[in-house]
Amino acid sequence: MRRVGTAAVLLAMLVAGLFFLPRAGVAALIALILGIGGFEWARLCGFNAHLYAGGTVAAFAVLFWLGISHPVFLLASAFWIVAVPAWLWLGVKPAHRVALAAAGFVVLVPAALAMAVLGPGEALLVLAVAWIADTGAYFAGRRWGRRKLAPAISPGKTWEGVAGGVIAAAAYAIILSILVGGGVKVFLGAAALLVMVSIVGDLFESAAKRQAGVKDSGAILPGHGGMLDRIDSATAILPLAALVVPFLRNPS
Repeated sequence: MRRVGTAAVLLAMLVAGLFFLPRAGVAALIALILGIGGFEWARLCGFNAHLYAGGTVAAFAVLFWLGISHPVFLLASAFWIVAVPAWLWLGVKPAHRVALAAAGFVVLVPAALAMAVLGPGEALLVLAVAWIADTGAYFAGRRWGRRKLAPAISPGKTWEGVAGGVIAAAAYAIILSILVGGGVKVFLGAAALLVMVSIVGDLFESAAKRQAGVKDSGAILPGHGGMLDRIDSATAILPLAALVVPFLRNPS
């Protein structure tokens, strides 16, 4: 119940912030979340947490103020689609902590920038892809999970869970395409791509925690652990979604 209550409070705060705060207020809220995530990431890498968190917030503030986003989203998308799968294949090790510290900026800052650039409704619809896929994966994995996805990184994840997450996201994409009047194939393709990237994001954060020898990234959220434990999938899909959403607005 504590886990559900924390999730409900977080969702209510996020919705209220996105829809009722002015643009500068939304950016400040995102910067707060980013700072907490940066603090936790620095601890996983063995770096000064306060300086690192301040650095991530400063990078976000500069990019937001200058209006630089598209190149940042392209870089982050390439990172998640190409670099991270290769890194996971080779293994994320304690010896990689300097590289992990550098990667933390690519993990956190573009996602924060995407939240600031996307409209409130668009941001929530994108985040819902990760939430729905996670829920589908959880129930499918519990019911039918047999074959491990990445036992050395996250023993609880299964291929059956992945299938459940993809199916749940596909159903969401179909419903969304009907509601907004877009092409079903375009929405299905976007949902499938985002789900795959969300899994990569989840595994990468798990690998970062494993090399640090911890189960959770922190303890700020009762019943959930740290901020990174809640936004791991979102950090991966948000920059890519910021590139994809314009095509969903005008699917023709």
